[in-house]
Amino acid sequence: MKLMQLQRTMARAVMQPLTSSERMQRRAPDGGPMKRYASRFIKPNDRLTSFERLEIYNRQYWFRILAALSEDFPGLHAVLGERRFDAMAKAYLIANPSRSFTLRNLGARLESWLRKNPKWAGANQNLALDIVRLEWADIEAFDGKAEPALRPEDLLSAAGPRLKLTIQPYVQLLSFLYPVDDLLLEVRKEDDDTDFASNAFTEHRKRKRVRAVRKLNGEEDRGHGCRFSRLFLVTSQEPVIRSSVSFSFAGRQCDLAVMIAVV
Repeated sequence: MKLMQLQRTMARAVMQPLTSSERMQRRAPDGGPMKRYASRFIKPNDRLTSFERLEIYNRQYWFRILAALSEDFPGLHAVLGERRFDAMAKAYLIANPSRSFTLRNLGARLESWLRKNPKWAGANQNLALDIVRLEWADIEAFDGKAEPALRPEDLLSAAGPRLKLTIQPYVQLLSFLYPVDDLLLEVRKEDDDTDFASNAFTEHRKRKRVRAVRKLNGEEDRGHGCRFSRLFLVTSQEPVIRSSVSFSFAGRQCDLAVMIAVV
């Protein structure tokens, strides 16, 4: 077996989803017995069979990508809850297996997949979509392409009527129905404080915060007849300007929260 064929054969087995008990499947990708499939390219030793040796890689692969997705989307994890998020993550990664050399791209199709599969978020669909969009934008801003930063001396040498300034390509302007930026900051703070509180207590506080945000009905404030909206300029730095403005909608005063970061 040539090297490329060996790599592809093993990758097919390693990337195959686990069973409900988190073990390797008995049926191989080619439809035959996994024991026979594994014996084609893995030798047994005095302690483990070919199947058992391959199973180690299969389980660790799935444990790693599931953990990576959870680390990238702590806000969605808080919105859905641990059990539903874990089940959703498995379904998403089965439908959208990794095609990249880096774990960074695991969640690239999560927003569009959630839109097509609203059952996972249920009544929290709009809130879930908001926070997924923010978390993915945060990932893109963190390691996206950056142009050379403008220095004061550059402005002096280029000043004039033809001067044109552009923002960094990783900057995104997003519009949300819910204040998910505040929610995500609180979730991350809770995760940072886990050394001082039990997991159960931390999860309880997250659920309490999610319920409070969910009450801010993103579709429409039925009591006042105005729509909540939040614009967020996502950059690789912390926001430095935060303000809100009021406007009239259907005869009611509404607030628009705006967060801007200077890069």
